[in-house]
Amino acid sequence: MPAPPILWLALAALLLGLVLVGADSDGLLLIGGLAALVLTLAAALVPIVPPLPQVLLFAVLVGAGYAWLRRWSARRQARAIPPAARAELAEVTTGLEANGEGRVRWQGQSWAAQNLSAQALAPGSEVTVMGREGTRLQVLPRQVSLSE
Repeated sequence: MPAPPILWLALAALLLGLVLVGADSDGLLLIGGLAALVLTLAAALVPIVPPLPQVLLFAVLVGAGYAWLRRWSARRQARAIPPAARAELAEVTTGLEANGEGRVRWQGQSWAAQNLSAQALAPGSEVTVMGREGTRLQVLPRQVSLSE
């Protein structure tokens, strides 16, 4: 029995809803939601296709979309953040180990971040955004980065 288009639409709504609440870190949920929308249309237009090919097409769409997104992100050059006079602060949302990775809230959005210091950073602490490489911010603890 073919998978009804409503199942793909429900999956798309779930994945895109998670993106809206900030659960997406690398764009995978966004790509999955868009792929589910494409499958909604495909299942509605060609209802005789069995579920297994639909699931395989979904996997191919997500894989290809994610690979494209990663390639596109890698090609983008790192954007330099303005010098110290206009340094921007971010708030740690998930702990950052020394020289490790985590998440910060910067300009109202959640960002993946790389801790450039040898000091672990606890959630809620302020960091200075030093640069950006693709979709990952490079941060230092506020007291280490600049003299105020």
